[in-house]
Amino acid sequence: MEKGTLVEFRVQGDRRLGVIDRPDGKTRWFVVDERGQSHSLAPRQITYTVNGKTYKSSEIPAFLEEVKPYLDPSSLEVAWELLVEDGETVKPDQMANLLFSESESAPCYAAHCLLSDDKLYFKQKGDAYEPRTTAQVAERKHQIEVEGLKARGQQEFLVRVEQALQGEAVEWQRHDRQRLEALEKYAALLADIVRVGVNYDSLARAYPPPAPVLETMNMLGRPATPQGAFQLLVDLGWWSANENLFLRRSAIPVQFPSKVLEVAQQRLDDLPTDLDTNRLDLIHLKVYTIDDESTTEIDDGLSWERLPDGRERLWVHIADPTRWLAPEDDLDLEARKRGSTVYLPTGMVSMFPEVLATGPMSLVQGKVCCALSFGIILDANGGVEDYTIHPSLIKPTYRLTYEDVDEMLQLGVQAEPEIAAIATWAKKRKVWRYNQGAISINMPEAMIKVKDDDISIDILDDSLSRHLVAEMMILAGEVAARYGQEHNIPLPFRGQPQPELPPEEELLLLPAGFVRSCAMRRCMPKSEMSITPVRHAGLGLNTYTQATSPIRRYSDLLTHFQLKAHLRGEVLPFSAEQLKEVMMTVTSTTQEVTMVERQTNRYWALEYLRRHPEQVWPITVLMWLREDSNLALILIEDLGLQLPMVFKRSVNLGEQVCVKVSISDPQKDVIQFQEIIYQEAQIATN
Repeated sequence: MEKGTLVEFRVQGDRRLGVIDRPDGKTRWFVVDERGQSHSLAPRQITYTVNGKTYKSSEIPAFLEEVKPYLDPSSLEVAWELLVEDGETVKPDQMANLLFSESESAPCYAAHCLLSDDKLYFKQKGDAYEPRTTAQVAERKHQIEVEGLKARGQQEFLVRVEQALQGEAVEWQRHDRQRLEALEKYAALLADIVRVGVNYDSLARAYPPPAPVLETMNMLGRPATPQGAFQLLVDLGWWSANENLFLRRSAIPVQFPSKVLEVAQQRLDDLPTDLDTNRLDLIHLKVYTIDDESTTEIDDGLSWERLPDGRERLWVHIADPTRWLAPEDDLDLEARKRGSTVYLPTGMVSMFPEVLATGPMSLVQGKVCCALSFGIILDANGGVEDYTIHPSLIKPTYRLTYEDVDEMLQLGVQAEPEIAAIATWAKKRKVWRYNQGAISINMPEAMIKVKDDDISIDILDDSLSRHLVAEMMILAGEVAARYGQEHNIPLPFRGQPQPELPPEEELLLLPAGFVRSCAMRRCMPKSEMSITPVRHAGLGLNTYTQATSPIRRYSDLLTHFQLKAHLRGEVLPFSAEQLKEVMMTVTSTTQEVTMVERQTNRYWALEYLRRHPEQVWPITVLMWLREDSNLALILIEDLGLQLPMVFKRSVNLGEQVCVKVSISDPQKDVIQFQEIIYQEAQIATN
């Protein structure tokens, strides 16, 4: 190649001109560009040779100025229209003649530039260019338009992201939401750190980001990892720093489908026909509903009456949600999908739409309500002597809290003798159950609440009122199960195998109280579900089913469907096989609900401890998790929390020591304590 020949080559993708200086070995050439820089090029790296004359590198800028007037991409469309019909290929010099009626160096090089940059009308074929077909050009125009829209959308998204990062209110668009929802799914994988025990690095390797997430994170210059996606959503204000990833990772629906909400509203507007035309009128009875103050789904009430023959009858009234729905309708199927109401420190996710669950389904004070009422007469020892079950009408008289009832029992309020009578029967009932083999395990239970990012942890009181309500609910469950057993009705019976508890002499070697209860708890087998009656060893009952929370537990709703159909003399809505199939689905769902509730409570417990790093906590060593590693389960008595701790010395079960939190990371599910010696603990608490 002649010295001074002007050639085009690429440097990191950029077009550049240079002049041939001298050979570099047998096949390569030294080329000097307009900046005076020398490049060693192989022939294949030269993308165009300017013919006609030789140049000096200093003349390159002037040549480029000559080329500029010809660089009009729109001129290619005219050439394409002339060439497309015959499909003729064209070289740059031919294109220069066609477009400009010139064949000098500058127009020829301009034609090369236009053709090599063109993505619409022509495609390269060797050293020539072939016109695309009309259909191909139309498709390419569509692609370019789509790419342009995408690019604009990305730019607009970046603007909104910047506004959000600066704390400004942003109105996210539909495409933005699709991006953010993809990030949500990816960030929710962080829950697997707790769920399956992986770490951040393993999680990122196991779950590479999907294309939309990768594109978004790269566009924003953020790491394309679950943690990076989580942090971005927090920074944007889309999520809170304490977003419930366990709930998001689960299959539990948080929102109700619009169709279900519409059906719920229709039931309110147009009251369904009541199939129970023979409801027992119990409006004359004084009815007490007893719940926590924050409870909004009120599904049970209690009454007491003295009969003409001198005997006493207890009434357990249960809310009747089946008044508002039917098996297999939209409301029923949605409740079945949910399995139960989800109770979280931050609030609850209802099994039914709130307009029904906290309104007409609930036993509301002062309003006539539909109920399923269990009238029960106990013998002197507390066993069931006689019972009756009726769809009923009641009018709740008092909405009481557990604290209200405890106070009434302590003061012996004369105006409410019914409360005292129910409490007396509850005590007899408890004694009767223990005589039947019931097992009592008393461990403190933490109640964690989060409101406006403020965390409170209280211990549920082991009070008379809670025992009273619990015994009455267990009693109603026994009666419902007995009715099912006596009439051969398939129900979701609940049982528990007899545990193999440690021998008495072995238990006596353990410190009394929580340590002993913890050892017994380890031996308790899981409860079981069955469509036929089975003994519940823990409760001391030969047959039992849950029937007292049909607004909140789907298995209880199934019991209501079956019992009420039988009471009406109708065919049961669920055969044994159908019931078994539904129960399998619901059991799987409720297990997931329980897991999410447990994980969420633990998260907020660790977050609470993280916020109190200087607090000294008295703890009790409950049991060994790995004695060879000094890993024990401890009880923080002031909070009712049971957590693991590694001790740096030998400790005994039941030993009480003081600790502080050294590390608490709720997102990683990490908690570490350090023991505080007595003098330090005194200084800290003072």
